[in-house]
Amino acid sequence: MEALDGNAIGGPLLEMYGRDMTAASGTCGHCGEVSRIAELRIYTGPGKVGRCRTCDEVVLVLTSIRGQLAITFRQFGMGSGGTSS
Repeated sequence: MEALDGNAIGGPLLEMYGRDMTAASGTCGHCGEVSRIAELRIYTGPGKVGRCRTCDEVVLVLTSIRGQLAITFRQFGMGSGGTSS
């Protein structure tokens, strides 16, 4: 499966947060790499999975269930203005 860059989820993130989130930075909880959402590798399927470009671990999952968008940040710590878990 070929990866897209993080800009592939720019539209859904804009819809959720009301602003461009692709320039937001976060730190991978697995390897410590700091990167922007636009730099993540995105894989699509029933949902979208964002992986760290350095260690390839999953750092975010974006889904749409019955038309409701949901994003889960997994090991992608973001400073103020973002969401992390």
